[in-house]
Amino acid sequence: MKFGMRKPRPVPMRSIKARTTGKAKRAAKKAIIPGYGQKGMGWLTDPKKATYNKVYKKTTFSIFELFK
Repeated sequence: MKFGMRKPRPVPMRSIKARTTGKAKRAAKKAIIPGYGQKGMGWLTDPKKATYNKVYKKTTFSIFELFK
């Protein structure tokens, strides 16, 4: 498990693309699948991954959090 600062991505455009791409796809899934996109659904679908992500989020920080 990693502790400390996460390494920033070399291309900042990837984070912008990740936020904008697939908006229609997510909206369609939310209309079809009950509970899609709701907080806490990860624990039901993949508890092992959800546990790892929770610990990772608490033990690391982004470089952008230093400037807040």
